[in-house]
Amino acid sequence: MTVLGAVFRPQNPPERLRAVARVAEESGLEQLWLWEDCFLESGIASAAAVLAWTERVHVGIGLLPVPLRNVALTAMEAATLDRLFPDRVVLGVGHGVQDWMGQVGARVDSPVTLLGEYLDALRGLLAGKRVTTSGRYVHLDDVALDWPPLAPPRVFAGARGPRSIRLCGSHADGTLLDSITDADGVRAARAQIDAGRAEAGRTDAHVIVANLLAVTGPDAAARLAAERTPRHAPGAGVAGDAHAVAAAVRELAEAGADTVVIQPTADEPDPEGFVRFVAEEVRPLV
Repeated sequence: MTVLGAVFRPQNPPERLRAVARVAEESGLEQLWLWEDCFLESGIASAAAVLAWTERVHVGIGLLPVPLRNVALTAMEAATLDRLFPDRVVLGVGHGVQDWMGQVGARVDSPVTLLGEYLDALRGLLAGKRVTTSGRYVHLDDVALDWPPLAPPRVFAGARGPRSIRLCGSHADGTLLDSITDADGVRAARAQIDAGRAEAGRTDAHVIVANLLAVTGPDAAARLAAERTPRHAPGAGVAGDAHAVAAAVRELAEAGADTVVIQPTADEPDPEGFVRFVAEEVRPLV
């Protein structure tokens, strides 16, 4: 069965998050996803708040930009969240938007190299290992967490290009695909992920999370057109009622997505209502 989630976009003010979290919990939404886009809202702080306000809903963080965060700090924060709220955090990392990384002096020459080194170190730390490594970017000297997770959590990575997606297969436990990707893109990503997994000799489960840009209401088509960019694949995004959105979810699932996260437009006037729409109207049709 396809797991269904929705996004609280950080274009909304932080003080609106509590009401959205409550709707997610009350309506039975499976996952509520948060972003750490520069320079809007912190993924870790937002996730901690949602987890504290709720009892059941899983909280996804997509994505923490790795050039911005020392891997030991990310491991400490992720482990603390996992110990406080076991099995409810879905952790995602990525190499970040390079222009933003440049703005803060964190841009690197090889984001793919950094992401691979970071994933190996982060997964090791979260598995309770003592890690020493000296890569091109990641340097740890006999580092171990005093309070590691009781069981190693999955670490997801976000990617767009084929090299990064292949790396997700070899180094991560799941892959996050953003809303520019359509069903054909999911199929292509699955092939790259499988190739990366084969190269690394991995036989464990690998979860693919696809984001779906969705707009509903009388002006849905116009709002979707305004949100789309030249980077969006031809079949990416959907405008219409719950039946139309559910059909788009099923298409992504049939292409290989295990989880579909439904994303509103940046100008969504009613984020609480959007979450309720996903949980109560779309979910029963998927």
